[in-house]
Amino acid sequence: MDKEKYEKIKEIVTDFKNRSNNDLKLAMDVLQNEYETTKETIINFTYYLDNVEETYNQILNEYKKRTNT
Repeated sequence: MDKEKYEKIKEIVTDFKNRSNNDLKLAMDVLQNEYETTKETIINFTYYLDNVEETYNQILNEYKKRTNT
């Protein structure tokens, strides 16, 4: 989102009770898009974090076998 659009949405959000229906629709569309994008990012990072943890544990187990610890 560019700075101009961000400022427009910020204005709508801070004074939504006095804004037009078109402004409210625009804000809702942008917020819904941001929500979905953020949710998808969090899910992808969760999969990535799980993979990192699993890989670390595999390497740790191998290290323990080799060092008898």
